[in-house]
Amino acid sequence: MGFLNNATRTIDAILTKKGRELLARGQNEFKVTKFALSDDEIDYTLWDVTHPNGSNYYGQIIEAMPVLEAFPDENQIMRYKLVTLPKATTKMPVLQLPASSLTFSTAGITDTITPNTLNASDATAGYTFILHDSSLANMVVTSGQSVPNQGATTPVFLDDDDLTNNITVVARSVSIISRALSTAKTSQITIVGNETGATYTIPITVRATVSTTTSTS
Repeated sequence: MGFLNNATRTIDAILTKKGRELLARGQNEFKVTKFALSDDEIDYTLWDVTHPNGSNYYGQIIEAMPVLEAFPDENQIMRYKLVTLPKATTKMPVLQLPASSLTFSTAGITDTITPNTLNASDATAGYTFILHDSSLANMVVTSGQSVPNQGATTPVFLDDDDLTNNITVVARSVSIISRALSTAKTSQITIVGNETGATYTIPITVRATVSTTTSTS
């Protein structure tokens, strides 16, 4: 969705690829239950508190900037989503994870990620876990199987390789299981709080699996 004309506030709303897919199935799956807003077009570094005409002009450049036209690729829009928090909120939600990175020395090792949201709660809707490259590891839900997966899109930017190789699940806790690799590889895991919008990305490294052979005589 985008404003095509700042003067008349014309709104252009189109379906994403996922929305078109659900509508095309003809099984009454396309039901809008939630919506999100974002400010992808805004560069807040342009807020000028030194403007000679006073505070009414601090955001003059921002207000005059063009806005994005709507386009259907849900993986390339809405990167900076707005969130709704209780009125009395004084601190932004922050995700806390048991480790700032994951490193696996060989195949078949399991590590569990259980996030915690500080200053708020994501207990009801859980978290969206995105393993950017599934060739490194598998990701399975360990807690929160009952959390409804209502998200239709991946809430982060992914490059072309990640778009086809990622694993995305909604849960409260997941297990990461390393795969066998001939050479070491590094990727990322992104966790998003589905209620607060808090986001945390950690690197994941899986080292090459060393094969051993035994000779007999």
